[in-house]
Amino acid sequence: MRELLDRALGAYLGFAIGDALGATVEFMRPREIKLQYGVHRDIIGGGWLKLPRGQVTDDTTMSLALGEALLQGGHPALINHMNGDDTLIRSIGQAYVTWFKSKPVDCGNTCRRGILRFMHEGTLQGQPNPGDGGNGALMRNLPAVLVTLDNQAHFEQLSLAQARLTHHHPLSDAATLGLGHLLRLLLAGADHAACQAWVSQWVADNPSFRFTPYRGRATAYVVDTVQTVLHYLTLYEDFEAAMVATVNQGDDADTTGALVGMLAGARCGASRLPNRWLRRLNPDVMRAITDQTYGLMALAPSQKGSAHV
Repeated sequence: MRELLDRALGAYLGFAIGDALGATVEFMRPREIKLQYGVHRDIIGGGWLKLPRGQVTDDTTMSLALGEALLQGGHPALINHMNGDDTLIRSIGQAYVTWFKSKPVDCGNTCRRGILRFMHEGTLQGQPNPGDGGNGALMRNLPAVLVTLDNQAHFEQLSLAQARLTHHHPLSDAATLGLGHLLRLLLAGADHAACQAWVSQWVADNPSFRFTPYRGRATAYVVDTVQTVLHYLTLYEDFEAAMVATVNQGDDADTTGALVGMLAGARCGASRLPNRWLRRLNPDVMRAITDQTYGLMALAPSQKGSAHV
């Protein structure tokens, strides 16, 4: 159990590290990053959002909003949801509304549109929409993975339900489930070779996300995001090397950085995350992530340390 908790905390803190590191170079191109920073490798804030050093973006704060709703609902709400009760998903929707009204530093257009639809119509998903193929549902799904580690069916149902509050697109669905399954595998203790093998099979089954040869696109389009994440995650076993390479690709670097940080952090565990980056994270964010990780892990009925993949 201790090792599983270390990997889970590594995933969530790694996510925040990638978010804070990547935010500085979000929307920049690799050549621009090289001209300004050489190799960007320090959490320094700034960027187009002009963030303080160690601050995170909507990737982390929206994940925390989802996690808080899951903690407030507790395990009975999760079970009721699996039996057709929509109370939990409405609570998640309301958590996104509260987050949106708090004036976060950023909010993607598709997330904004979905939250406003929920506010005004109360609907738990919109119609399938070609414009919903962004990475906003994928980026925030970590808490849903942690709280359902004991049950794959619960993971899939909860992940799709929270995703479709804002994004209703087959590629968004596939990416959210795919990276969620990969995270479950890594939390269960898979090493780099097992990660590479799983990714190879998943891409064969989901050819839209094929990333060899890598095209060098790291935009918020969910295909570009996933291709970037899987390219650098499988290329580098070392957490720091994977992270630095990812964010220096630019574009939607806070999200690609966060997702690589999540997966690579699960692979190495919190105890092996670079201290120089942990020390730079906002202390309140670190505390919220730590508390939430332990709370979410405690909600799963099975706490024996095995994530069924």
